[in-house]
Amino acid sequence: MTQHYADPSARTGSDPGAAPTGWWRDAVIYQVYPRSFADGNGDGMGDLEGIRSRLPYLRDLGVDAVWLSPFYASPQADAGYDVADYRAIDPMFGTLHDADAVIREAHGLGLRIIVDVVPNHCSDRHEWFQQALREGPGSPLRERFHFRPGRGTDGELPPNDWESIFGGPAWTRLPEPDGQWYLHLFASEQPDFNWDHPAVQDEFRSILRFWLDMGVDGFRVDVAHGLVKAPGLPDMGQGEQLKLLGNQVLPFFDQDGVHEIYRSWRTVLDEYAGDRIAVAEAWTPSADRTALYLRQDELHQAFNFHYLNTGWDAAALRATIDESLDAMRPVGAPTTWVLSNHDVVRHRTRLGGGLDRARAAALLMLALPGSAYVYQGEELGLPEVTDLPDDVRQDPSFFRESGQDGLRDGCRVPLPWSGETAPYGFGSGGSWLPQPADWRELTVDAQTGDPASTLELYRAALTLRRTHPGLGAGESVEWLEAPDGVLAFRRPGGLVCTVNTTGAPVRLDTPGRMLLGSRQLAATGDVFDLPADTAVWWEV
Repeated sequence: MTQHYADPSARTGSDPGAAPTGWWRDAVIYQVYPRSFADGNGDGMGDLEGIRSRLPYLRDLGVDAVWLSPFYASPQADAGYDVADYRAIDPMFGTLHDADAVIREAHGLGLRIIVDVVPNHCSDRHEWFQQALREGPGSPLRERFHFRPGRGTDGELPPNDWESIFGGPAWTRLPEPDGQWYLHLFASEQPDFNWDHPAVQDEFRSILRFWLDMGVDGFRVDVAHGLVKAPGLPDMGQGEQLKLLGNQVLPFFDQDGVHEIYRSWRTVLDEYAGDRIAVAEAWTPSADRTALYLRQDELHQAFNFHYLNTGWDAAALRATIDESLDAMRPVGAPTTWVLSNHDVVRHRTRLGGGLDRARAAALLMLALPGSAYVYQGEELGLPEVTDLPDDVRQDPSFFRESGQDGLRDGCRVPLPWSGETAPYGFGSGGSWLPQPADWRELTVDAQTGDPASTLELYRAALTLRRTHPGLGAGESVEWLEAPDGVLAFRRPGGLVCTVNTTGAPVRLDTPGRMLLGSRQLAATGDVFDLPADTAVWWEV
């Protein structure tokens, strides 16, 4: 396996005085959920060969980088986020040679590759955990996880009151005569690592180097806020803890100790040529807390969940945009913008208002300064699939009580590429989740060449984003006077974006020459009518 931007034997070291190339400061990064993107071997499951075959599509779409959700060896208790071997590919996705081919061909097409790394927890099939089970209480290997005796007369109660994100206690007890409990903030098949243990820290620095030597351009850090737990693992003192996620610092999330870990990771990334990056999935109480992960000696980007969670309301969007930009400016990090991903309801459905609103939201997002993330299929205008039968669902939280809503499968339905009937060119062997019958109008082939299609809107927007000086990187926007329910802002470089979030047309002064609109409209003269749920880019 080879590194494709630089020989791994020729690491450059970090030069504090050198200006970074900064490709990630204005990059559009496309998330591929491997099992649902494209199937190369006809078994109904997406794979690395399918991804490789569709890389030209992503190049032509106009994205800068591709983020691959986990493809590691895994029992698939949580769709690959339960990793049994961080240096091996699960056979359902292919081999290391297939991964090498994806990285190599992506680079040949001018695309960068970001891979998931899952450091908060592993699979209960991971060799470390299996050996810890075999050796029993008192084994040094148990110190690499959070094993504890239970409370109560006979240790029958969990060590504390923490709840799993997937529902129920965050602890599972091993059968007697063992009797110890182990911590898992997610599924019971996903034991949490103990990041106070030096072997865990060493192992993950080694994992980073393994994939950097393979040539990847960066990492998306899963549950980046969860690695460090409060000393003593104190009780929360209340139930329904999931409702507090993102609202306050919890004893198991967003602890300050995570920052020392990411400073050590940054040292590893800076050893390599090619401006390698790390992106935090960090649910924090505020944009200011998120910014702490992005100080100059830590990570490069973080997902802007505060923006993702903002509804289709002009005042709320403006406030979130300002807060996001203001928080990132002191640490010199780009703000990121995201509307959908593999864990949330697709924004066409979540925002209400149908396809018109989804298209307007996309143009708003792509006009903002910084980096943007596109989840596979949003460029096709895919809605959430809300009527999947219970017997096909695979989201582990669906089978648990009092956890997440268990409906993440709805945004993971395989993509439609071509044809009139399912599986719409996804592969020759069906698809692991059923696709709706009306998706024949949303396939890549059906939309290609149609100037009114969502796919061509994204292609046009991403082309402009690469070429227009008023789009891409930046630290601020200049808000313009606008009626209630309308967002209007100017970017340095001669671009104005206007967005109508109301349910009725709004008459506005024409700010310049129209470059692109989320809906067809004619703007002539000094005033124009901006339709409901519409965004327009103007050159001024």
